[in-house]
Amino acid sequence: MASRFVDRAVIQVAAGNGGNGCASVHREKFKPLGGPDGGNGGNGGDVLLVVDPNVHTLLDFHFRPHASAGNGKQGQGSHRAGAAGQSLELKVPAGTVVMTESGEVLADLTGPGTTFVAAQGGRGGLGNAALASRARKAPGFALLGESGEARSLVLELRSVADVGLVGFPSAGKSSLISVLSAAKPKIADYPFTTLVPNLGVVTAGETVFTMADVPGLIPGASEGKGLGLDFLRHIERCAVLVHVVDCATFEPGRDPVSDVDALEEELARYTPGLGGELGDRPRVVVLNKVDVPDAAEMAEMMRPEFEARGLPVFEISTATRHGLRELTYALGAIVEKFRAEQPTPEAERIVLRPQAVDDAGFTVEPDPEEPDGFVVRGTRPERWIRQTDFGNDEAVGYLADRLNRLGVEERLARMGAEPGCPVTIGEVTFDWQPSTPGVVQHLSGRGTDVRLEDNSRVSAAQRKEARRIRRDGVSESELDDDE
Repeated sequence: MASRFVDRAVIQVAAGNGGNGCASVHREKFKPLGGPDGGNGGNGGDVLLVVDPNVHTLLDFHFRPHASAGNGKQGQGSHRAGAAGQSLELKVPAGTVVMTESGEVLADLTGPGTTFVAAQGGRGGLGNAALASRARKAPGFALLGESGEARSLVLELRSVADVGLVGFPSAGKSSLISVLSAAKPKIADYPFTTLVPNLGVVTAGETVFTMADVPGLIPGASEGKGLGLDFLRHIERCAVLVHVVDCATFEPGRDPVSDVDALEEELARYTPGLGGELGDRPRVVVLNKVDVPDAAEMAEMMRPEFEARGLPVFEISTATRHGLRELTYALGAIVEKFRAEQPTPEAERIVLRPQAVDDAGFTVEPDPEEPDGFVVRGTRPERWIRQTDFGNDEAVGYLADRLNRLGVEERLARMGAEPGCPVTIGEVTFDWQPSTPGVVQHLSGRGTDVRLEDNSRVSAAQRKEARRIRRDGVSESELDDDE
């Protein structure tokens, strides 16, 4: 039967897009010049990762790796704002580490209810009512909504356990956790019976701690041999590591000391991703299966060797429960000491990072691909580009005003930009036409901007005159001459 435990998954998350703003003018009988009343678009929904104590694996993400939040609705007239998109909560088990595909750790989710924003929803666009000003009383445009964030994330489950049981296959780890806790792992007399980590809760007097049974390690596990590399991450958080040694093995070339040395070598080669080294964790050696006469003699022979290394040694038998009480209380004392040494958690402080006085919020660099071109980079300029409807001349004029107020035109002029040179902001490249300093720009009709008007286009009056000439055959100038 295939295992249904999944401790690593790659997911594709996409937040919702923001809704577009609405360009509308209030129209009501006996109320002339009602003014703009377009509402704002709704924000897109976020994708959230939330720790749920009732979830224990990443199995759901293995079958459904794609997750998308709801989009924001478009604004409407009469100052009606669009509805915000529905956020999506993805439940993950405690101990989930969120990383990028390159391995950068973004979040370590441990406590119940811990939340991480996996993808940020896009902002809704402003309607023309919010864009109205003393100079632009009735805007004929609205801002577009921004696209939601989309990215690929790697989720890894690293069990939150106090005690980690490590050992060769068939050393008796599953039997030990079954007799010390209420866990019911699979137990059999063949190697690699345990294919997934098992967690159990152990009580030692007033101390309660968790114990993790990791699938058997073999030499080369840190390089990917066997199952060890896939599950070594589950012992990274443990306060103490317990070497479970099979004293009744009949394999040639194996003995308790060589088994522990081999396991220590694999642990030394494995580097935890959350910081710290496994070599710094306390160790306990458990000599198992001493109910077998030959195993009891082997344990007596090897005990001085481990004690000389400063390692606590316990002789146990899961079949007869010999030595389990002493082992349980000893592990509880180590866990209590580890917890007492941990720093007291402090309340999260709000850190304010004000913008530097000389930070304009954007940069201007020569374009390496366009001769005499420039590239403008910055959060606000690139966001304004995404919000602009380039099919509306007035919206383009509003964008030019915003860039000018930010100081983009002044910086381009200092960099030696000439009128007509290509300027790239975000994914849009346009020919730069600077505003004339000291000249007030008078806006024309709604939806148009005089700075973008092309005088070569035939006006409505000229088209009307051309139709009259085709109909009557006489122009107005000829009529004036006859008079």
